[in-house]
Amino acid sequence: MTNTGKVWLVGAGPGDLGLFTMKGLQTLQQADVVVYDSLVGQGVLSQIPETARCINVGKRASHHTMPQEKINEVLVEEAKKGQRVVRLKGGDPFLFGRGGEELELLVQEGIPYEIIPGVTSPIAVPAYNGIPVTHRDFTSSLHIITGHKKQGAAYDIDFEALVRTRGTLVFLMGVSALGDICQALLEAGMNPDMPAAILQKGTTAGQKRIVATVSTLEEEVKRQGIETPAIIVVGKVCALAEEFAWYEKLPLAGYKVLVTRPRELVSTMAGKLRSLGAEVLELPAIRTAPLKDQSRLYTAFAKLDTYQWIAFTSPTGVRIFFEELRKTRTDIRKLQQVQIAAIGKGTAKALEERGFFPDLIPEVYDGETLGRELCERCVGDEQILIPRAAMGNQEIIQGLEGKPGLKIDDIPTYDTFYESQEAVDEKKEFETGQMDCAVFTSASTVRGFVKATPGLDYTKVRAACIGKQTKAEADAVGMETYMAKKATIDSVLDLVIELKEKTATEQEEQ
Repeated sequence: MTNTGKVWLVGAGPGDLGLFTMKGLQTLQQADVVVYDSLVGQGVLSQIPETARCINVGKRASHHTMPQEKINEVLVEEAKKGQRVVRLKGGDPFLFGRGGEELELLVQEGIPYEIIPGVTSPIAVPAYNGIPVTHRDFTSSLHIITGHKKQGAAYDIDFEALVRTRGTLVFLMGVSALGDICQALLEAGMNPDMPAAILQKGTTAGQKRIVATVSTLEEEVKRQGIETPAIIVVGKVCALAEEFAWYEKLPLAGYKVLVTRPRELVSTMAGKLRSLGAEVLELPAIRTAPLKDQSRLYTAFAKLDTYQWIAFTSPTGVRIFFEELRKTRTDIRKLQQVQIAAIGKGTAKALEERGFFPDLIPEVYDGETLGRELCERCVGDEQILIPRAAMGNQEIIQGLEGKPGLKIDDIPTYDTFYESQEAVDEKKEFETGQMDCAVFTSASTVRGFVKATPGLDYTKVRAACIGKQTKAEADAVGMETYMAKKATIDSVLDLVIELKEKTATEQEEQ
């Protein structure tokens, strides 16, 4: 058993990536194999590492891709291969998650395991709907009950005991039996005017709340409609929902956004969108890697003090330049006479983190403007180094051609690779209208998205683009494109808010 791996039962929370625990995320990112349920939020699934093998076992109410007994066996089989296995479960592993059943076989087979609890929907979903599950003026107890029952069978629940508690009741997996649950509570003596609510897809863009009473909730659900997953909450605290509601007041509440990014970069954009209330699906559309052969860059390092300018066109270009500088033990003091140009604020920030403050940031953050403004700064005999992506466009070079005599070393330092996400079907999200818009911060992320979604009708993609080159790339495949006023993250955020307002107006007019 010396080569036996280990299993982690990880609670993924109710949907919002922000409610996934730090320990859960750290464990997931080290996984060799991920066995996941249908109820795991897409934001969490997007954090699965590229190297991990994914096994979808389904497990949504009445629709199981794989029987529980087989899931238990898969965990054992993968661990015996020496794999780090993450069993990713919606909510918490031990709250109606059948985590205990999975542990039984692991213990029997001598497989090492850990449990990482998750934020559970009976607490989180009411909170996102302004419902405190306990309140000293209304109730001092909380009771969580499974609403699921076998078809045609009676409930094995003491409803009279539940009514006597005078506590808050939360029923999970009970949407299809809503009428039976409400009727059973009434027959057990509950006041017909007791506030009750059904909460749909809590903590996600699909969140919806219907508040009524135990005697009228079923009728209201038939009138307004509800989708699963949803939970049922019964108790006086439901009457506080309108007063305490907060999520829907956020500027991007109910809006679902796809953000594409290079895999190795943490997305500031995604974080800011989430803080505004959006549900963000953050997917790596591209991956960058330094070239194995950096001989041209090393030749440039040998004569760094002969350059008048170095122009950086991306944060990745900055990172790789300084990593290779360190590898070759090139003294950074060779740059003391060199002026630095950065294509935009993100690149400038990467330079500032390394102690370099750019001498030039163009008025418009694109290659054409950088080339033109750099050209204007030059006399005509300068040497310019441009370390950048192998697939970089020619606009910066064309801008510099306006002044004959400039000596330009345009040196590729890294490659760009396109990726797709196994656990999340981006194509389906747009085809079914579940995704409201996509945010693109570079032309390469547009190309990566297109590569990852073959066959998608791109006219169904509403694209928020950071600049002219990005918009042109999206236009080329037929997307419905919009461009930020400035090539900054804050300007793109303003654009996304405008798009949400545009969507709301369109829906009102229909």
